[in-house]
Amino acid sequence: MNRSIFLVGPMGAGKSTIGKLLAAQLRLPFADTDKVLEERTGADIPWIFDVEGEAGFRRRESDVLEELCRGVCQVIGTGGGIVLLAENRHKLQQCGHVVYLQAGVEQLLERTSKNANRPLLYVPDPRKRIEEILREREPLYREVADVICTTDHLNPKQAAELVAERLQDFLCQ
Repeated sequence: MNRSIFLVGPMGAGKSTIGKLLAAQLRLPFADTDKVLEERTGADIPWIFDVEGEAGFRRRESDVLEELCRGVCQVIGTGGGIVLLAENRHKLQQCGHVVYLQAGVEQLLERTSKNANRPLLYVPDPRKRIEEILREREPLYREVADVICTTDHLNPKQAAELVAERLQDFLCQ
């Protein structure tokens, strides 16, 4: 495999967790765009949102994506909103194989409720916000995806195996 694998999808779909397992299974390094961004800035995502707003965060996220595209072949878990910018969608498609990790609202609510590092969900009604995010981003995830895998009702290991299987099928066509 000579191209990186990008995992896209909404927050809580399992991009980081599944990505680490997939990388181990494929014997590739793993990178998480949010973690790389936090390491580069020395600040966490909520702080960047507070100080620079979502637009500032998205600019930084694009820079990280550009950097990772120039790096070694690896599995890369992306931030849920990375597809919002057309330039990022183009980079994802040009630099690797894109897997859309799809999950239903119930699963996303359950998974994100355990993590306070979700600035877009600092709202009175997280369910409504997740539904809004999905309506906006679903077409963009589908636009960039080479492979779509639904992670509902799968544990992370099962999901990583499904992605590897589906990706292998895609790569062997």
